Amino acid sequence: MADSAFFCTLSHEGVLAVRGSDASKFLQGQLTCNLNYLSDTQASLGARCTQKGRMQSSFRILLEGDGVVMAMASELLEPQLADLKKYAVFSKSKLTDESAAWVRFGLFNADASLAALGLNVPQETDSVARNNGLIAIRVSPGRTELWIPAHQAQALAGQLSATLPPGTLNDWLLGQIRAGIGQVMPGTRELFIPQMLNLQAVGGVSFKKGCYTGQEIVARMQYLGKLKRRLYRLQLDASELPEPGTALFSPTHGSSIGEVVLAARAEHHIELLAVLQAEAAEGGDIHLAALEGPALQLLDLPYQLDRDLEIQR
Repeated sequence: MADSAFFCTLSHEGVLAVRGSDASKFLQGQLTCNLNYLSDTQASLGARCTQKGRMQSSFRILLEGDGVVMAMASELLEPQLADLKKYAVFSKSKLTDESAAWVRFGLFNADASLAALGLNVPQETDSVARNNGLIAIRVSPGRTELWIPAHQAQALAGQLSATLPPGTLNDWLLGQIRAGIGQVMPGTRELFIPQMLNLQAVGGVSFKKGCYTGQEIVARMQYLGKLKRRLYRLQLDASELPEPGTALFSPTHGSSIGEVVLAARAEHHIELLAVLQAEAAEGGDIHLAALEGPALQLLDLPYQLDRDLEIQR
């Protein structure tokens, strides 16, 4: 199913909204992405970091109405709201949980179905199309998020099901893994800096926007540091899906050399994203959960890390 057209409900994420005349100005000093790059036709990935550059959340962000909305792991929404509200006291912006206001679907190879809704989404990643309150975002080649106001969701789900078979959230996450897009989950909150998830390689970090919370650490790593841990895609022959945050080990190093970021079932195996020590990854001897645990094999990512290109964003 993951290689065929489908649609599924994105039930694993909630929606945080920041609205008001100061919404973008306020968030510009809080998030890794550049709010000035957002438009009615452009969304972005991004993250919110601690002062030490560790990600509290990662999300997809887009303009909507009188502010912005961000989709992130549901369990992270309330703690992220609480943290941001501490800094919004003197800002003309209101932060709320708008999860109940939206129903979001993930669509794969479904451009014809989207066109029938008046949504002609450009092929470029992060492109946005809008029509009659609906929002469609190209999140990677062939994959599109459809945001629907809750009161329209039932009717729209019926229209989609007439042309698309239902898929599962696992199918959607497998596509995300193959696109090399990491995500902060409850088990990995405040564990990674953005470059460890390759966030700078997929447009989620701007090095031209100026100061934001954690910016000094993130910029120093990009310009001065040598990144020793980064995101890899791997294959695992096992029956049980590993949880985000599960440790990975290398017998050569005799200790933990990384953590699972996201995992999903493929037809005959499990595929996952993990943050690994680069030196250990190059050795290729990687095991799940223990030194003698199941072995993993490295797979390719669909992009290359290019520092010179990344710092132009």
